[in-house]
Amino acid sequence: MAQLRFGIVGSGWRAQFFARAARMLPERFACTGVVTRSADRGAHVEAEWGVPTVRTIAELVAGPDRPDLVVVSVPWPVTPEATRELVAAGVPVLAETPPAPDVDGLERLWADVGASGLVQVAEHSPFMPAHQARRAVVDAGLLGEATSVQISSTHLYHAVGLIRHLLSVGRDEVVVRAQRFTAPLLDPLQRDGWDDEAQPRAASTLLATLDLGDGRSAVYDFTDNQWHNPLRTNRIVVRGSHGEIVGDEVTWWGGERTVLTSRIERRISGLEQNLDGFDLEHLSLGERVLYRNPFVGSRFADDELAVAHLLAACSSWLHDGGPQPYPLAEGCHDHRLGLAMEEAAATDAPVRVPAPPWR
Repeated sequence: MAQLRFGIVGSGWRAQFFARAARMLPERFACTGVVTRSADRGAHVEAEWGVPTVRTIAELVAGPDRPDLVVVSVPWPVTPEATRELVAAGVPVLAETPPAPDVDGLERLWADVGASGLVQVAEHSPFMPAHQARRAVVDAGLLGEATSVQISSTHLYHAVGLIRHLLSVGRDEVVVRAQRFTAPLLDPLQRDGWDDEAQPRAASTLLATLDLGDGRSAVYDFTDNQWHNPLRTNRIVVRGSHGEIVGDEVTWWGGERTVLTSRIERRISGLEQNLDGFDLEHLSLGERVLYRNPFVGSRFADDELAVAHLLAACSSWLHDGGPQPYPLAEGCHDHRLGLAMEEAAATDAPVRVPAPPWR
């Protein structure tokens, strides 16, 4: 596989995941530079990340060190403008989620750059090892026809992207219903670490259903800060005509009067007397390997592996004629449905999302 050379616009928390992939996997990825708003921030990034910085997109893509791709990882309102500037320069883009903040912004961005074919969206959730394994179960036909997903894991557009991926749902009309509830919840862990708060606080939970047509449906359940709060665990169910996945447990029809149940197991090195270092090797269901880690040695967490897979898919797309990793149309549709969930909860009325312009 040819090395993917990419630049980054932005230097926040999410941008670091891409820079770390290049640092840990230099034979596959190289970060050519990072755009920061100030020289002070640039000096910090250069010292901490070990990559050069510039102040403008024009500088990033100029000269002989022009990157193959630019990751846009900036605040929501800035993403469309940076994306337009890069497309105008003829540079492929991997825009962090969401690609624009609202419906109007999505439609305008699509009208401006949709036809270019240069814009991908950094929706990494389907690339996570566990979700790749669940999709492999679906693709193997063990569940029969996949019909529904219940997800209480990640939020809004990420959850929608994963729902559509697991059900192989396109961009047709969707009807969304939702309600919001508030209840006390202890919230001891944030992105920056543990805090000393010992009393529950009011936490909001959004519950939504999506009618995806043709008998396919989804249930969405997400509570504030669920990504980090260890008192709210990750839950996902995939149901089909002949079985279901509940978390890591798979139940399916094995033939006449025979129902089978088995677990998706992780093979991890570095445990007890294994001296190879802590790493994910593969996920399997019985003798069937569902996912094999191509980045063994990186010691990446699942989220980091998803970013590495996304970058590898970009490399295949640009260098080897592979499929587009996550086209702009997909990212726009995910966010449009996420916005519809919030709208349905706010209005206490169903929201019908028609087939979009990004067909």
